[in-house]
Amino acid sequence: MYAIVEIAGQQFKIEKDQKLFVHRLQEDEGASINIDKVLLLGNGDNITLGAPAIEGAFAEAKVLGHLKGDKVIVFKKKRRKGYRKKNGHRQYLTQIQISSISASGGKKSESKKAAAPKKEEKPVEKEVEAKEANTDLSKHTVAELKELAKERGLEGYSALKKAELIELLSK
Repeated sequence: MYAIVEIAGQQFKIEKDQKLFVHRLQEDEGASINIDKVLLLGNGDNITLGAPAIEGAFAEAKVLGHLKGDKVIVFKKKRRKGYRKKNGHRQYLTQIQISSISASGGKKSESKKAAAPKKEEKPVEKEVEAKEANTDLSKHTVAELKELAKERGLEGYSALKKAELIELLSK
């Protein structure tokens, strides 16, 4: 059985008891981690593809150690200009060993961003008395219009204006 998973922003093909190097993880040495982002599972000829991840599938891994990768030399030069820059870089890595791959039984990981609470919509009453339907809104003050909107169960002047237009068009 093999799987393609996403760990620390990179995708890896993993199998049981495989050792691999990934970008530095926060866990301590010897700690066990769950990998929830399983993108593909393969078992012989059976292949399960996620959209983007497979629900409930996970892989367990053990952190073996933290280390630094090989030095990479970055040398920049522009000919005939006297420009030369030499720079080196060593990537921080974590070595992990895959202990198991499971197709089901995983818990759905909670998103870090809290979902915004949904705003409840208030039902708009469509019952309008005949004498109020014939009133001209331009003859009233703002306070009277707000009061009129409250009586009809509408929020604000714009909702009142829309209700008036709908009534005029329906005649």
